[in-house]
Amino acid sequence: MSYLQFEKQDLINLEISLDKELLRTSRTGAYSCSTISACNTRKYHGLLVCPVPELDNDPHVLLSSLDETVVQHESEFNLALHKFDNEHYSPKGHKYIREFECETIPKVTYRVGGVILTKEKVFISGEDRVLLRYTLVDAHSPVIMKFKPLLAFRNYHALSGSNMNVNHNHRIIENGIATSMYDGYPELAMQFSKTVEYVAVPHWYYGVEYRKEQERGYDFKEDLFSPGFFELPIKKGESIIFSAGTSEINTKGLKQKFNAEVKNRSPRNNFINCLKNSAHQFIVYKENRADIKAGYPWLPIRGRDTFIALPGLSLSIGGTQPFRNTFKNIISDMNLYLDKHIIPPGIQDYDAPDVLLWAAWSLQKLTGTIGLEFSNYEAVYGKAIKYIIDGNVNRLSLHDNGLLYVDGQDIPGSWMNAVSEGKPSVYRSGYLIEANALWYNALCYYRDNCSPKCKQKKLIKEIIAKVEKSFLGIFKNGDSTALYDFVDPANNYKCRIIRPNMLFAVSLDYSPIEKDLQKKVLDVIEKNLLTPRGLRSLSPREPDFVGDLHGNQHFRDKYYFNGSVWPWLLGSFTDAYLKIYKNSGVHYLQTLLDEFDVEMTHNCIGSISEYYNGNPPHEGHGAISSAINVAELLRIALKLQDLEKNNTL
Repeated sequence: MSYLQFEKQDLINLEISLDKELLRTSRTGAYSCSTISACNTRKYHGLLVCPVPELDNDPHVLLSSLDETVVQHESEFNLALHKFDNEHYSPKGHKYIREFECETIPKVTYRVGGVILTKEKVFISGEDRVLLRYTLVDAHSPVIMKFKPLLAFRNYHALSGSNMNVNHNHRIIENGIATSMYDGYPELAMQFSKTVEYVAVPHWYYGVEYRKEQERGYDFKEDLFSPGFFELPIKKGESIIFSAGTSEINTKGLKQKFNAEVKNRSPRNNFINCLKNSAHQFIVYKENRADIKAGYPWLPIRGRDTFIALPGLSLSIGGTQPFRNTFKNIISDMNLYLDKHIIPPGIQDYDAPDVLLWAAWSLQKLTGTIGLEFSNYEAVYGKAIKYIIDGNVNRLSLHDNGLLYVDGQDIPGSWMNAVSEGKPSVYRSGYLIEANALWYNALCYYRDNCSPKCKQKKLIKEIIAKVEKSFLGIFKNGDSTALYDFVDPANNYKCRIIRPNMLFAVSLDYSPIEKDLQKKVLDVIEKNLLTPRGLRSLSPREPDFVGDLHGNQHFRDKYYFNGSVWPWLLGSFTDAYLKIYKNSGVHYLQTLLDEFDVEMTHNCIGSISEYYNGNPPHEGHGAISSAINVAELLRIALKLQDLEKNNTL
């Protein structure tokens, strides 16, 4: 049995199969995503979802789904599945599914009477094109297949409705058609690897529902347009390939192209290989540059997420040209921001107060992951520190005590960045514990690694001395919480709430607190926040704790960081634990990591969700695949693997 496989009883049970999603990307910003039963449960789902730069910077759902029908003895068996009003599912094609596995590529096996049919899918790397391969494994009489495309042609944040503006025209192309529903969109080319008959029967499918959007409190109904259907015979043992893309393709080469893509796929046959495969999906190549998408389906490219994810992602693509290009772009973006105050186009939150601090952490970590030399980026590292010292960072200021003050009163100033009713969901303003831990670490790292000719070295040492003198006086808490989460001198407020942010005062290479306090902090974190899915954003002992974060968007925004569990924080927990307990902690940490193994067959198959409920069983929520979570789990998995192998620390 393969690592990622599902049997009949799980596939025909919609309560199970509709919560399991599958994502594939082309690394151009395009993707294909649905559930393993092929029933779309989100407006973001689609067989071909790709950017349309002529319209905006967002992906657009072009081909929502392809409904397949097996025809035998003039009887039709529809393999599709859609949800309609009153929990009505039609045409209930899931009852024919017998097996699903995706160790290399997704493969579904259907059984209809004496017919056994498999469907496999690949997304072409570097193209806005998805390929489906249908193989008739067995049949006792002639079989005909019909294919009905359902089109949306809309922004993936929106929903479509029936209208009179649809273009009903199409062009006949090699073994298929090309059509576009609206002006401004590219044509969608739908082709087969053999001659096919196309019958134009324009028709709207009304009231298709997406239950995940309904749960989230969004509009959840839409109308999909079918321009007609394709029909062709298939013989026992024969394979036919369907292509959907934004350009025509030579259909004679479809089989070769499909096989070449399969050959280039690495197996998802264990936890680490799943993470590595998932890591590649976040790298988006466009216009001679590479960026890191924060998550799928809807998370954009964001500065903070990019820097947090970069060290872990580099482990899956390190030493290759794609990673060097990604790193080159990031250094270029930083220089553009530092030199000209220009935020890189298409990237969000680059000017958030803490982003340059995470950038410094990221560049520092890369020396330990893929062995980058500090001299290669000393200039931009030093420039970032000077930029902070000079007070050029939005809502971030350096005080005389050497600490950084973050203005988070009206706009969130940290990774806890949810907003509810126009205000930060979690108020954190003043001296933030993690910002100042990152600041001290960056200063010390720069002091110890900059060239002898560094002009800032004297000033850096002076600031370090100030931080060492003031850090404990500001943050040390005499009670069981060890350190304050933040201190707001403007309001004479010291936050005793237990959150994971004080962890960074321990986990970083340079810590501003003594060993005994480091251990106390780690004990507080472990006792109050550690779960099998990472660290809670708030202790269950706090009155504002919300352990089950589901429901509409307003509820989730309000309580986003009041108990939800974040897997990426396990990376810093691991760093801190190894610092305190050395090699004796490896087995314990590996046990924690092993808890994630079951997640490979939950939620997004082979990946890690954005966040999890604070209460058991810690269900996954948010974006189905998160870059920072995948990256940090991959980083610590390989770190523990290396420690086990070499027995060194």
